[in-house]
Amino acid sequence: MTRIATPLLLALLTVLPHAVCRAQTEAQKLHALFESEWERTMKENPTWASQLGDRRFARQWEDLSEAAILRSQEKTRAALATLRLIDVAQLSADDRLNYRLFEQEYDARVALQPFPLHLIPLNQRGGIQDQSNLSRSLKFDSLADYEDWLARLQSLPEQIDQTIALMKAGIAAGMLHPKVIMKRIPPQIRQQIVADPKTSLYYEAFRTFGIEISDADKRRLQTAALTTIKEEIVPAYQRFLTFFTEEYIPASFDQVGCWQRTNGRQMYAVLARKFTTTSLTPQQIHDIGQREVKRIRAEMQTIQKRVGFAGSFQEFLTHLRSAPQFYYKDPNDLLAAYRACCRRIDPQLPKLFHRLPKTPYEIVPIPAQMAPDTTTAYYQQPSADGSRPGRYFVNLYRPQDRPKYEIEALSLHESVPGHHFQIALAMELENVPSFRRFGGYTAFIEGWGLYSEKLGEELGLYQDDYSKFGQLTYEMWRAVRLVVDTGIHELQWTRQEAIDFFAANTAKSLLDIENEVDRYIAWPGQALAYKIGELRIRELRARAEERLGDRFSVKDFHEVVLKNGAVPLDILEEQVNSWLQTQR
Repeated sequence: MTRIATPLLLALLTVLPHAVCRAQTEAQKLHALFESEWERTMKENPTWASQLGDRRFARQWEDLSEAAILRSQEKTRAALATLRLIDVAQLSADDRLNYRLFEQEYDARVALQPFPLHLIPLNQRGGIQDQSNLSRSLKFDSLADYEDWLARLQSLPEQIDQTIALMKAGIAAGMLHPKVIMKRIPPQIRQQIVADPKTSLYYEAFRTFGIEISDADKRRLQTAALTTIKEEIVPAYQRFLTFFTEEYIPASFDQVGCWQRTNGRQMYAVLARKFTTTSLTPQQIHDIGQREVKRIRAEMQTIQKRVGFAGSFQEFLTHLRSAPQFYYKDPNDLLAAYRACCRRIDPQLPKLFHRLPKTPYEIVPIPAQMAPDTTTAYYQQPSADGSRPGRYFVNLYRPQDRPKYEIEALSLHESVPGHHFQIALAMELENVPSFRRFGGYTAFIEGWGLYSEKLGEELGLYQDDYSKFGQLTYEMWRAVRLVVDTGIHELQWTRQEAIDFFAANTAKSLLDIENEVDRYIAWPGQALAYKIGELRIRELRARAEERLGDRFSVKDFHEVVLKNGAVPLDILEEQVNSWLQTQR
């Protein structure tokens, strides 16, 4: 039968091509913005670009001049304005999600611009004093790679001087750290001031060459590197040390807490919103933390009774911190235990997940020069080009302070199914903008890491009561963070008050507790992300289990949570609710 077009259908056929064309135009505008902003991100952050495997900027460090930083902030505001000219209604569902994620990320950046955090360019966990560590994240596959690293060494003194200039401006603006954590940094700087340039951490790449290079090129590179280290880098670090000890530390705050900074209370409220991706106030977060501490402590005391320890809870914690049975003496034994734990976890993952990441990971020690001042472990994402696996860094400094019973929970968090699992899957996403594949939201990323610790029960771990206590210790650690971080930066707690609260509620060693508290002092708000994110993910899982009953599939739930990479918690909740609607 022949169909005859009605006037209405003819009108629709006339309008439709224009609508399709407009939708393509809006989508093209959106992705052009994504691409240009990612390109700017790589240019402005050349060391991160290098770590991702983008070698185009391998001769450069970040431009830390205040003029460059202010230009970058202006470009961020301009990008947000450009985004808002795009008609969201004309975008596909996928691009509407891309739009919202980009907008939230840039909104958070602009919200922090009134607070010049760039005037605090380092802390005890990283900064110009540790730039030598970058070479361990790079691939040296060609003569050009060695030439690039040499060029970076030759330009390093300029970045050191830029750092000094920023810190001087920070003194004038009241943007400073407290003395107690700044006193950790001079020993780190002194490690870069070597009498023999061959012992410099910056020279590591030139000690042995992993590829075939002519002897003439080897001698030329080594000679140039040694000269640069001796005549330029070491004197620059000497200047930095003099400034740091004679000017910066004396100007630093005597008390702890960012409430001392210019507009510090407002700054902390903005940081709390940024790191949790919620509208919770610091006081609300503090109260949530107190409730979680009480709940988890009750579970810990149940285990204390089960193992038959007759003393008080504090005596039990002291026993866990001091009994030799819970510790290794040899750092190599500790490293072997971490690796053995991950080998037990890996084959169990298909129980809980439809998809596993293709990218491998490795377990490596934290560099010795930073280990005394940093935390128990951390994760470094793999390179985008696949040339470097994900890295689970573990702290082997003073193994007698690093209990065996925390190994399982820590490994679940930092490797699989925690950070490596989630981040590698995000990097393997197809047809999404780069800012989603390689970026993320702390509340989701760290919330997933903490949620993963609890998954150890479903993966067959925590068979031993002490190991289960270790999991609760780590969960308590993150609940304590809510109390301590807000206590320091909002309620004006002293450092000792924070340490005492931490020690009263966890079995972590005093070395770890002091390093952790100093981390919160140096990085206001970041520690709030873990427990807030985990609570939301567990709340969403409980909702799904209740609504679906016997039809609930943990594999399906995890697929929904992970399929879009790291997202703000409100968007995650929308995604789970949408999935539940389809299941009905």
